[in-house]
Amino acid sequence: MKYEFKTSGTCSQLISFDIEGDVITNVSFVGGCNGNLQGVSRLVEGQTVDYINDRCAGIRCGFKPTSCPDQLAKAVKEAYEKTK
Repeated sequence: MKYEFKTSGTCSQLISFDIEGDVITNVSFVGGCNGNLQGVSRLVEGQTVDYINDRCAGIRCGFKPTSCPDQLAKAVKEAYEKTK
């Protein structure tokens, strides 16, 4: 299932990905730091919701209370909850 998540508090505006069960694939970000977000997308390719949440939730960007990886953790958790 394709899922899109509108981010909040980050330079990226949108995260899209596919979710099948609890596995995430085809992650892409709109906006943000292109090189870093390509790296994040490749690192989480084929990983589970729990894996991504354990490693990305709570990461901050400078003085912001969130970051693109933190928003990704929120996005995959929200998508997983909606597929149950």
